[in-house]
Amino acid sequence: MATGFGAGYAPAAPGTAGSLVGLVLVFLIPSRSLILYTAVLLAVFALGVYTADRVERATGEKDSRQIVIDEIAGMLVVGFLLPSGAGYWIGGFILFRALDVLKPFPAGWIERNVVGGWGIMLDDTVAGLYANLILQCVKALVEPS
Repeated sequence: MATGFGAGYAPAAPGTAGSLVGLVLVFLIPSRSLILYTAVLLAVFALGVYTADRVERATGEKDSRQIVIDEIAGMLVVGFLLPSGAGYWIGGFILFRALDVLKPFPAGWIERNVVGGWGIMLDDTVAGLYANLILQCVKALVEPS
């Protein structure tokens, strides 16, 4: 589970591969079903905290490249309450990957200071939240009520 059904074993850019798995979930879960989307997001996050922590303990490696469930959860955060559409999905994917690499505050601080599964999951959640907020602003400008 922590490897995103094997996406974490991609020979190059496993984080991007994990983000693509998350993007597929965003596409598959009806965004209009707020209860279902929220339940999946919370379940993936909770599973991520548990499995990422176990993998980190088993390998002795902090936030192993093979752990990509955090990217999957991050992409679910990006897609939360966004309208369906390729523009939003592609934009969200690109924004998330950039923010996941740049680690704007407090994501970088979380990555350095919060240990175990919580740290692994929370820094990507922050990146996903920032990407979502940017897209919500774009949505408000492009599709005013």
